[in-house]
Amino acid sequence: MAEKILVIAEQREGKLNRVSLETLAGAQALAKQSGWTVEAAVVGANLASVAAEVAKTAVSKVYAIEDASLAQYTPDGFVSALKAFITANKPKVVLLPHTYQVRDFAPKLAASFGSVLVSDATGYKYEGGKLLFTRLMFQGKFAADVALAGDGPWFASFQAGAFRADLVEIGNAPVEQVNAVTGAIRTKPEAPFQEAKQAVDLSQAEIIVSVGRGIKEQKNIALAQELANTLGGEIAASRPICDAGWLPMERQVGSSGQTVSPKLYLALGISGAIQHIVGMKGARNIIAVNKDAEAPIFEVADVAVVGNLFDIVPALSEEIKKAKA
Repeated sequence: MAEKILVIAEQREGKLNRVSLETLAGAQALAKQSGWTVEAAVVGANLASVAAEVAKTAVSKVYAIEDASLAQYTPDGFVSALKAFITANKPKVVLLPHTYQVRDFAPKLAASFGSVLVSDATGYKYEGGKLLFTRLMFQGKFAADVALAGDGPWFASFQAGAFRADLVEIGNAPVEQVNAVTGAIRTKPEAPFQEAKQAVDLSQAEIIVSVGRGIKEQKNIALAQELANTLGGEIAASRPICDAGWLPMERQVGSSGQTVSPKLYLALGISGAIQHIVGMKGARNIIAVNKDAEAPIFEVADVAVVGNLFDIVPALSEEIKKAKA
């Protein structure tokens, strides 16, 4: 009997976190190599719509693990419900998206099985029947392949952008309702956290215009902001720009900032230090503009433009406006 991969898809208030689709795409790729099957589960209450959305992907089955006590997230509730389900379901591998919520409960869930969580993995290797998960170390300077011992279940979370959500295979999976087994919940959830108005979750942005040292002065960021507005995207930056206070820290992309996987990433005046690249290499299309033809950013760019961004960006904004008119 084939081993099973279980993907825990994250939802909040009935809305699927799109990073879950990236994890499903990774699970499907692993299944093709290993010959294992893929199942998915969502946890909460009133899950009909979100379970149906997950069921549109090519998995064997979707489990809606429900109980009124799971309507609001608590680590106690999620761990007890998932531990009971995983014990009965017996998957070989449990994969999760590397989100703030997963970081909160997944280590405890793995420990309850006497296992560990390989967190923030950027990929996997499956060779000769052996499964390894890849993690970046020392701010992206090294990549380590991590093997898990024992019979399982093995737990790993995939970094946002590790796989492309648009490559998830479509299907029509059956949905099975599961009455969750929950123990004592020791925490009382407060109202959901609301970010400050100026904050932004770049991981959900489909278009990002990002600036680096090549922008030269803070006032020049207006050129990139206009391009972002024209495209309907978000403005972002490499670490030096945010360290200088030219843009708020929540706009930083990189190993010490946000990890993003937009449909389009425009890198303006960014040299391409590894700390920045690890945060944006999951973008579907990367356009880089830099006057240095040897800039490392060009190694990951789909379109490399060697030139002065102060000539290129205004002209690009104008052409986009004309096309929209």
